[in-house]
Amino acid sequence: MAPPWLKAVPDGVELAVLVQPRASRTRVVGEHDGLLKIQLAAPPVDGEANAALVEFLAKLFGVPRRQVELLAGDASRRKRIVLRGVAATTVEAVISGGP
Repeated sequence: MAPPWLKAVPDGVELAVLVQPRASRTRVVGEHDGLLKIQLAAPPVDGEANAALVEFLAKLFGVPRRQVELLAGDASRRKRIVLRGVAATTVEAVISGGP
């Protein structure tokens, strides 16, 4: 069964994310309140945290930045993101530290 923060969509997956900006480093923390918690070193100013989040997820899942899209939560800590061309099983494996 998929975690509550992960939803398969026709062209990839949708992630429900809780962002903590201005952290000491950028990393995935784990699940928090049904959302995937990600700490970002970037500040929440002028879209820097959103840009850092997109870049971090693209690098984490090995896809170009154009395949990572912020669907909702532009000015919120709670965000919905779509990863195009990525399977739900791949996301689960990467987040859990698997192969």
